[in-house]
Amino acid sequence: MSFDLLSEPIRKFIRDKGWTQLRPIQTAAIAKILASDENFILASRTASGKTEAAFLPILSKVNFNDSGVQVLYISPLIALINDQFYRIEELCKNLDVTVTKWHGEANKTLKEKIIKNPNGIVLITPESLEAMFVNKPYNVKQLFSNLKYVVIDEIHSFIGTDRGIQLKSILSRLQLVNNKSFSIVGLSATIGDYDEAKKFTGNELNTKVLLDRTAKEINAVFRYFKNKNEELPLELLKDLYIETKDNKVLIFPNSRGRAEEVAVKLKKISDRVNGQSNYFSHHSSVDKEVREYVEYFAKNNNRQNFCISCTSTLELGIDIGTVDEVVQIDATHSIASLIQRVGRSGRKEGESSNLFLYATNEWSLLQSLACWLLYKEGFIEPPLSTAKPYDILLHQALSIAKGHSGILLTDLIKQLKENFTFNQIELSDIEEILNHLIEIDILEKLQHEVIIGVEGEKIVNSRDFYSVFNTEENFKVVNSGNTIGEVPFSPQIKEDENILLAAKIWKIKLIDFKSKKIEVTPAKDGKKPMFFGGDAIINSRIREKMFEILYGKIDYDFLDQQSCDEIEIMRKDFSVFNILNLKTDRPLLKTERHLQLFTFTGTRINRTLQMLLNIAGIENDLDENSSSFYFEVSKQELLAKWNSLSQPFAEIDTHITNLFESKPALLNFSKWGYYLPQTFQVKLIKDKYFDIPNTEQLLTLIQPIENI
Repeated sequence: MSFDLLSEPIRKFIRDKGWTQLRPIQTAAIAKILASDENFILASRTASGKTEAAFLPILSKVNFNDSGVQVLYISPLIALINDQFYRIEELCKNLDVTVTKWHGEANKTLKEKIIKNPNGIVLITPESLEAMFVNKPYNVKQLFSNLKYVVIDEIHSFIGTDRGIQLKSILSRLQLVNNKSFSIVGLSATIGDYDEAKKFTGNELNTKVLLDRTAKEINAVFRYFKNKNEELPLELLKDLYIETKDNKVLIFPNSRGRAEEVAVKLKKISDRVNGQSNYFSHHSSVDKEVREYVEYFAKNNNRQNFCISCTSTLELGIDIGTVDEVVQIDATHSIASLIQRVGRSGRKEGESSNLFLYATNEWSLLQSLACWLLYKEGFIEPPLSTAKPYDILLHQALSIAKGHSGILLTDLIKQLKENFTFNQIELSDIEEILNHLIEIDILEKLQHEVIIGVEGEKIVNSRDFYSVFNTEENFKVVNSGNTIGEVPFSPQIKEDENILLAAKIWKIKLIDFKSKKIEVTPAKDGKKPMFFGGDAIINSRIREKMFEILYGKIDYDFLDQQSCDEIEIMRKDFSVFNILNLKTDRPLLKTERHLQLFTFTGTRINRTLQMLLNIAGIENDLDENSSSFYFEVSKQELLAKWNSLSQPFAEIDTHITNLFESKPALLNFSKWGYYLPQTFQVKLIKDKYFDIPNTEQLLTLIQPIENI
């Protein structure tokens, strides 16, 4: 029995907690981790005890009397570190083990203490690890040269991202310090590709996946409220209020602006009928102290109900206690995101999750339904895999050069080439990128050594250097000296306009551009507030599922009557196309004014198609919601040029170079790509912004079918 394998202090902890049995993932992890030094990915649904599954055996196995930090816990969020700190500290209560938080907001004295006497467990973010490598390379060796375990929480949030590539590189550099003697345990609730998760260890063959397939019952209810305006319809808000007023609820709209609108308007309705007053918003623009108060309130208020309108800030595993219901307003951009969000409710053993999906237009309804059906089928989007991340290699080259205060160019090349993250990048490419950095004074060559150059000093000495993701230019929002939060600056932000923030409406009184500060007062007038939001990348399989629903005949009993009616209307609209093969046929709607071709494919393929249409001289407008193109040309002209759309693939690098020269913003997805030689910038755009291989394949299959 797994319980008997644990050390006595850990068994005592379990007895004190009154646990009657271990969870399936815990039972499996204890037996495997204690018996082997392999790497593991622990995958099971939200709130299934993954943190304990990793730490119960690790705390039983590791000798904390050994010198140096023994366990490193890496988290994507500072808030998650603060939250997990208490859980891990409690797990260690019968052990003499120090648990230390290490991030920008953590206690400096405790950090200094652990440097003087490295021991125990350290909780850290990738950015803080990066900063340590850059500024305190001696401390990295001192702290982590005897490390036994690295635990990566919410590993799925790193997969397929630049931040994940950075983390892989840091882990590879940590192995160099440590002579590869530590094991890695990754924790996740939602993974679409376990092979990608295994790559974080640098040794996929020595990495095993422990998967708990126990599914949680989810009660899903779809509601449809057609909306033609920017703001949500009042009928939806009233229905949402009635549905949530007597529960503990998380509401996920798809933007910060929408999250604020929901929080403010539900509170207004509640005030009018003397309902509960605990309506909050929670997202990256809300001040940290306000967010922490919301999290504390939710976790510790057992008697009072609450409603938190939030973004992905509450999608990951921050413990906010029991939630009765999760609401999604309009379609999630991914199935992985939907799974994470649903997992926030019904966290008690034996409880089912309650999910309400509200849609405000027909395409959002169709996408919501497609995501839900794919989730039921067990599909999760595979992550975007980048075999040759030239931009992150450049960033890591600067990090290594700065950390060494000068390094032999041959040693720098060797370190980058041997880093398992960059093993598919050619040696000649690494040399070309480094020579380019020397040419533009970001690196400086002194005989055989390289140091950070004059231009490079400005880059590496900025606090912004440690992260690989772009941050917005935010303005601090202040009322009577109190910080409410931050908003991304946009031309719409003007004095006397209203903005929504922290579940309140504020009037802008003064914008101080020099100090990037916006002075506000509570708004008294009924002036419509502004919203801010963003774009998303939709996977092709979701769009294909939407297409299948339109040409299917299944009635879904979990849809409300309005949703059923809307799906039926859409099916009727699309019945005018004689679609015989869903793989090849695509509807081409011919009206008096224009043609509309529905591609039913993913965002990156649509972008590629648009580039090819532009090269062919076919004027077009892309509507991403309906995955369709509008044309002002005749059907004959479109079809004549359609068959030759794939011709530019032969010279695609040249076409992307020309496009990039006229639209430099194409590279905005990459923070460090702008410092690369142009050929590598073009390669990045080709691999990450567009989808050349799948577009090429689609064009060989696709047949536009005109309406009858």
